Amino acid sequence: MMEESMKLSNELLDFIQKSPSCYHAVENLAQTLCDTGFLELSEGAPWRLQRGGRYFIRRNLSSLLAFKIPEGEIRGFQIAASHSDSPTFKIKENMDIVVDGAYTELNVEKYGGMLCAPWFDRPLSVAGKIVVRRGEGVESRLVNVDRDLLMLPSLAIHMNRSVNDGYKYSVQKDMLPLLGDERAAGTFLDIVAGAAEVDKEDILGTDLFLYCRGRGVVWGANGEYLSSPKLDDLQCTFANLQGFLAGGHPNTISVYAVFDNEEVGSGTKQGAAGTVLLDTLLRVNEALGCSHEDYLRALASGFMVSADNAHAVHPNHLSLADPTNHPHMNQGIVLKFSANQKYGTDSVSAALFRAICSRAGVPVQTFHNHSDILGGSTLGNLSNAQVSLNMVDVGLPQLAMHSAVETAGVQDTLYLARAMKEFYSTFVEDGGRGSYTLYRA
Repeated sequence: MMEESMKLSNELLDFIQKSPSCYHAVENLAQTLCDTGFLELSEGAPWRLQRGGRYFIRRNLSSLLAFKIPEGEIRGFQIAASHSDSPTFKIKENMDIVVDGAYTELNVEKYGGMLCAPWFDRPLSVAGKIVVRRGEGVESRLVNVDRDLLMLPSLAIHMNRSVNDGYKYSVQKDMLPLLGDERAAGTFLDIVAGAAEVDKEDILGTDLFLYCRGRGVVWGANGEYLSSPKLDDLQCTFANLQGFLAGGHPNTISVYAVFDNEEVGSGTKQGAAGTVLLDTLLRVNEALGCSHEDYLRALASGFMVSADNAHAVHPNHLSLADPTNHPHMNQGIVLKFSANQKYGTDSVSAALFRAICSRAGVPVQTFHNHSDILGGSTLGNLSNAQVSLNMVDVGLPQLAMHSAVETAGVQDTLYLARAMKEFYSTFVEDGGRGSYTLYRA
């Protein structure tokens, strides 16, 4: 298993390196889908779907939904969801700040909640999307300034002797990346335009973000860990895709969903709290000539896995973990529970997922927040407000969540890929009164 885990981990690190922004992650996913026989649909065009067909859509170029239509009678939906975005810093409009006549910095704002300190003193660059003038309209272009371009220099300890006693970072003061000396003023958009191979004057809009340079690494005494930017949530995004491509059931529509903006609440047209999943499922149902009752019955026998990474117990801070639920890296997928519905797992969805993982030979762990510590939330309960079906929140255990570089276990990507293959190969039939039967392909 270790050899297979290492191979998949290196493929994951390659995927993350090629995905410096959510837009690039979705572009790479779309390319993989096209290479494996999927047809991209436009939301603005008619859909003519075929039984046995494979299709996908992109919304905003930062979210993606792919689906496989079975040849047989459609009796359920199997949906796995993750997200493409990660906490970072977004470049503001009018971005130049010239300091003391000798430095040019870029004006940025936080995107999501991140650990600020790990962003200092490491090479950074910029990637994202620009919108450029084209004839009588506009078009979107992805851009990656693929070189060491920026740095956030730390303040020397001599000038703040108490920094190691705790420091409250001001994004507007402390987190402005240094672009160059005074000669760099006014050149940032020239650099972006050059990387995108467009004229600066044609750039009419930007969504540009900082990212950490360099490929992730495998490390540890026995090569048991991997560290990389964006493991939350590209690790789950990558593993879900492996299972989606490998699995399938003749009576279910398999759906692979990657939402955007999870780190800032998901309340956008491309987020889990928006209607992109609902819109897509309804259009598929209608294009196949199915009734609204058929759709609701398929939801009743549907199941959704919301996969967003989970906290492993930190070796130096055991007291911050729940006393009886201790997830560890390389020990399996984490089921996430919350009495306050920050996670949507309940007894039914937990039981169904445990049964699926047991069939796949994949270990399962559990996570609850320490009862005195407020935790985060994720995709599942937000998406369920639009598309209501049985849903479980899971994740892969990691350390340093929302750091510039996060750490996970090399075996866990394979665990999730295997579980997702089994998940997509399973039909969960609603038998009424809280009973369900699992049918394998």
